[in-house]
Amino acid sequence: MSDPTIDKVPSLVDLINPTLKAIRELGGSAKVNEIVDQVIDDLELSEDVATRPYKDESTPALSRHLASARTILKFNGYINNSQRGVWTLTSQGLAVEEINAQEAQSKYLRSLKKPVPDENGDDVGGEENGIPVDESESWRDSLLRRLQVMPPDAFERLCQRLLRESGFIEVEVTGRPGDGGIDGNGIIRLERLISFPVSFQCKRYTSNVPARDVRDFRGAMQGRAEKGLFITTGGFTPAAKVEATRDGAPPIDLIDGEALVELLKELGLGVKVTQRVVEDVQVDVEFFAPS
Repeated sequence: MSDPTIDKVPSLVDLINPTLKAIRELGGSAKVNEIVDQVIDDLELSEDVATRPYKDESTPALSRHLASARTILKFNGYINNSQRGVWTLTSQGLAVEEINAQEAQSKYLRSLKKPVPDENGDDVGGEENGIPVDESESWRDSLLRRLQVMPPDAFERLCQRLLRESGFIEVEVTGRPGDGGIDGNGIIRLERLISFPVSFQCKRYTSNVPARDVRDFRGAMQGRAEKGLFITTGGFTPAAKVEATRDGAPPIDLIDGEALVELLKELGLGVKVTQRVVEDVQVDVEFFAPS
């Protein structure tokens, strides 16, 4: 159980080795939400500490510090991330159990020509609209970070537009006190012949959505919609996935962070895709052969 006396979010430096350990425990590779959940379990952090916002922002301080910890570990060669947003231990990371976290942070900051912060200085790197920037991160991670710090009403409106662009009609955002957890409703029409109402809920999570949230959402949509859609910037626990397709209950489709950023890319919402043409040029030797 979590120690009730521990009510402070761990500092960036204090999260560097737990991040390394979490990826190792997860088999040497992991998604961001898996790393966050593993660190919370390993450090036995309470829900209050894990979700406490950073200063005056909506993003959890823990998630922000962990993002900076990953940046430092990557710079120092202990982990790397793929275009699919999977963080993996390098051979150097596999070879160590623990590193000098303070030294790793100092080395990174010196490369940026930034002063080493005091014990309360948890930010690293540059910032863009208040969001820590890692120039080498994948576009998926970058997009997820921006989604996670959006104001709740703005994120709901984004989901509303996403559904409209995906073919839903009469999409409305209803998120307000007393809505029972439903953020909006819409109608999906198939082949212009069949249509049915859908309720949706959208959560800006950095960790996994638990089964109880799926159950609560289903309870709120009873009598209002035939189908539910749960959208999150995080992931879903195995129990939540089972609950979503439970026999005898209205089905709920789940869209996690990975699927969400892919949808935004396909629809061109907040993502610009530039097509590149690569030429393969070869000399036609026969053209120059004597006739």
